[in-house]
Amino acid sequence: TDAHKSTTPRKMDITSFIPFAEKACEFLTASPDPFHSVQNNTVKLEAAGYVQLSKRDPFAGKLEPGGKYYYTFNKTTLVAFAVGSKYKAGNGFKIIGGHTDSPNLKVKPHSKKSGSGCVMLGVECYGGGLWHTWLDRDLGISGRVLVRAQTNGKEIIEQKFVKIAKPVARVSSLCIHLQTAEERKSLSLCKETHLGPILGTAGILEHGARSQLTGGDQEDFWRKNQDPLLLELIANKLEIEVKNIADFELNLFDCQPATLGGLKDEFLYSARLDNQATCFVSIESLIAHTSGGGLDNDEDISMICLFDHEEVGSSSAHGAGSPIVSEAVRRISTALSEEKGTLNPDLYSACIRKSFLLSVDQAHAIHPNFPNKHEKNHAPKMNAGVVMKTNQNQRYTTNSVTGFIIREIVRKANITPVQEFVVRNDCPCGSTIGPILSTATGIRTVDAGMPQLSMHSCREVMGIVDLTNCLELFQGFFTHFREIDDYLEG
Repeated sequence: TDAHKSTTPRKMDITSFIPFAEKACEFLTASPDPFHSVQNNTVKLEAAGYVQLSKRDPFAGKLEPGGKYYYTFNKTTLVAFAVGSKYKAGNGFKIIGGHTDSPNLKVKPHSKKSGSGCVMLGVECYGGGLWHTWLDRDLGISGRVLVRAQTNGKEIIEQKFVKIAKPVARVSSLCIHLQTAEERKSLSLCKETHLGPILGTAGILEHGARSQLTGGDQEDFWRKNQDPLLLELIANKLEIEVKNIADFELNLFDCQPATLGGLKDEFLYSARLDNQATCFVSIESLIAHTSGGGLDNDEDISMICLFDHEEVGSSSAHGAGSPIVSEAVRRISTALSEEKGTLNPDLYSACIRKSFLLSVDQAHAIHPNFPNKHEKNHAPKMNAGVVMKTNQNQRYTTNSVTGFIIREIVRKANITPVQEFVVRNDCPCGSTIGPILSTATGIRTVDAGMPQLSMHSCREVMGIVDLTNCLELFQGFFTHFREIDDYLEG
């Protein structure tokens, strides 16, 4: 019986985890920013039979039990969900939440910059990065470009995504010979003056720039504040004319692809593991659940919400602090109610009380060079299981009930037990989307994540076994939550 199932993880050779890790590497390399992350995940969803919904139109008449759907906000936030075949009005939502953004260098609105004979790029630090790790890296440029186009004689603005994976920019460090002993010791950087990427040398690029700026129509007032050869590079990549670029939203990224490493390939080295690893695994788990007969006996709605702007506080129209989750629950419940287009407020409240949110953001593995930074009884290890995070000061949402539910899912699914993390009393504690979402919605929440090192570095590392551990936990959540919640008193 379930009560006698072992919670000891099954024994596997490390090679069995490599195919899923290699798939993760492909996703991470192809997703240098939230735009590409969401786009790559929607491609997978559509291939699995998910239907895109328009946020501007009512959902009533478009949803049905057994259906699979998705929609996006700003093309950087993704909501995907599937309706259980046995869903009834007032039933709950099983939600996995994560975020699509990572610390990086974003291009400023006036990007053109020069200094000491070099053509440079104006950038702004986004989030709390370990900025010294961005020095001496080969950097590409990616993001969204607004393009003027014509359709039926009418001008429209198209949104295109660009990814220039060649090393076009570099933030060079100062040589040791020009640093004082104190400067070498402190490793301190001025974010305004020391993190300017170099694109080229002025003399070499001057002729090309002049040819861009002479002749033709009067120059666009926005375009004159951008480097002409950067615009040309973007235009060539998108196969458009420079004059049709109306605006852009770009960031820099490390060109080095994600890869496996370690003596047995047991590690994944990549940029943006926080939190693109969650984005990858969550969508994979939802597709697996809904493509393998998981909806047949499902009474609830299984949902993935991946938000932008977590790294800067989640306070935006498409961050976790927005009404996106509350709105999604209300609109979907209303569309599926017995009286289409209306929802009894009492049923909505019942739905909230039957729902559960698994807030997933990468976790801090114990560092072998800094073991004193972890409380010794709560020191997660890589390749040893998903981490459940607890903080009694409510920086994380896990409590005895929500934590029990996750452990019981592990027991029911007979998968690798979760690890526990509590920050030391003499260390500050980070936070994530869990407290924000639970406060805004009233939905019970637990905070968890896959353990990693080098969080917020330009290059991070995690264990490949934990990708599978997380996948199995998510699938167990979609499969076993309702059964466990129904026998949990109160």
